[in-house]
Amino acid sequence: MMDRSAPSPRELLELAIDVARGAATTAYRMWAEGVSVTATKSTVTDVVTAADRAVERQITDELRRQRPDDAVLGEEYGAAERGDGLARVRWIVDPIDGTVNYLYGLAHCGVSIAAEVGGEVVAGVVRNIHTGEEWTATAGGGAWRDGQRLRCSTETDLGQALVVTGFGYAPARRAHQARVLTELIPHVRDIRRLGAAAVDLCLVAEGRADAYYEKGLAAWDQAAGGLVASEAGVRVGGLKGLAAGPDMVIAAPAALFAPLHDRLAALDASGGP
Repeated sequence: MMDRSAPSPRELLELAIDVARGAATTAYRMWAEGVSVTATKSTVTDVVTAADRAVERQITDELRRQRPDDAVLGEEYGAAERGDGLARVRWIVDPIDGTVNYLYGLAHCGVSIAAEVGGEVVAGVVRNIHTGEEWTATAGGGAWRDGQRLRCSTETDLGQALVVTGFGYAPARRAHQARVLTELIPHVRDIRRLGAAAVDLCLVAEGRADAYYEKGLAAWDQAAGGLVASEAGVRVGGLKGLAAGPDMVIAAPAALFAPLHDRLAALDASGGP
């Protein structure tokens, strides 16, 4: 009988790193050659480039070549499950996180690959397409960037916290998120909207931002970056005891999580469209 046991998180991470590096190289080359919009998703401002699709196909093909029995969930092509539905490992892939930044040549976008075993993300890598910065983590093994162990911010005062967020693309949702931000900003040091959730979470992991929140993230937006953040000491969750998910993702050090959570709950940040 076939052995369906999963490899170690470290083995999965090594594969993810190798695949992400190749994918980032392809994405950068395609950007340098000139990339254009090929389609839109939720709205006309939510774009897909030829590179998104080409890079995801490259990632999926390489993962399938090396681990043909695994399942893959990608942003552009959706879920590709094993025929018998018994895959022990599922890969969660965002080929280009921050597509609009990528399209405009703004160096805040990345390839994100996570490995999930038994419903738990156990390994993840986020690689910045333009700068080559690379964040990695394994469950219980810590978070790292370029050989340096990551620790999140030690800020304890929400009023002194630099908070990162993002917006959806539907106009009604953006309007609600803007109202939340308007009410939140007097209570924090400042707000940044950088445009790439996976990379944003990695910045919180290493203390280059103090906290992050956003409504509307999919699994591929947060799987790898969320693990990097968690392994750096960041608390990652949703509102009112829920797990991080499409309704809300909050990522903050323990001392900031509760006050940020309570502000967002009072502002109905997970509500609206």
